[in-house]
Amino acid sequence: MQSVVAIVGPTGVGKSALALRLAQDLNGEIVTADSRQVYRYMDIGTAKPSLQEQALVPHHLIDIIDPDEAFDLARYLELGYKTIDEISARGRIPILAGGSGLYVWALLEGWQIPRVVPDLTYRKHLEERAARGEGEHLFEELKNLDPDSAGRIDRRNVRRVIRALEVNRDPALASRPAKIKPPFEELVIGLTAKRETLYTRIDERVDSMLERGLVDEVKGLMNRGYGAGAPSMSGIGYRQISNFVLGNIGLEEAVQQVKNESHRLVRMQYNWFSPKDDRIHWFDVDTEPYASIKTIVAGFLKA
Repeated sequence: MQSVVAIVGPTGVGKSALALRLAQDLNGEIVTADSRQVYRYMDIGTAKPSLQEQALVPHHLIDIIDPDEAFDLARYLELGYKTIDEISARGRIPILAGGSGLYVWALLEGWQIPRVVPDLTYRKHLEERAARGEGEHLFEELKNLDPDSAGRIDRRNVRRVIRALEVNRDPALASRPAKIKPPFEELVIGLTAKRETLYTRIDERVDSMLERGLVDEVKGLMNRGYGAGAPSMSGIGYRQISNFVLGNIGLEEAVQQVKNESHRLVRMQYNWFSPKDDRIHWFDVDTEPYASIKTIVAGFLKA
């Protein structure tokens, strides 16, 4: 039986750094569970591991598609299971790390997601309604149809709202996914911190992204032809900064929106990674828990 170590928790808590350290100490390779790091040319705003970090330890499912390509859960699962098999076959430990709760639990719980051809006519209809300023109405429709999904989606992320409405319209997608036990045992490590600490860390990270060239990164994407309508550009950071580049808002307002949306993301991520979930071994990052985490992981791998 293969073994997988998963590292979960809210954005900005230090998942990537922990995964890198564990991978170095325990002969591991990192499998990203992040819905934005899959895109090429989007490095700063996605907090993607640096080239130096990627040189220290192999990272997988990073930079695999262009920013105008669609990427869904079914494709992630296909690539994720294949990658875990390949890492295990090399005698190394797959370390799953990321804050996309949907990706993490779908992979660990063995969700069976049907590959369904999208109804492009219906999607275009929803997109036209959103363009007419009906985004809030679309969210309310989703809330009535599927309160659970609506509770995990930022109402301002129109693309995700539209996708959720598509899912609820198609019976093959709307039904609860079947689950098959994956061919591995998993240990789930959760990192957490006081909410005020997380918000401070996030704000500092956003400021650092600006200093390292987030605005130029967004301009570069737009110059390559990846406009605000590209799937990737709906992500936090890119959506707000592209609005600034287009002259719709000022930079200070855009940056504050990035911080506010990131704070909101933290609250939504705790819906996926609940402190009450007994599958997760939680550690507060303020307690410097690395030694304890390494001991638990090493014990799991020897079992």
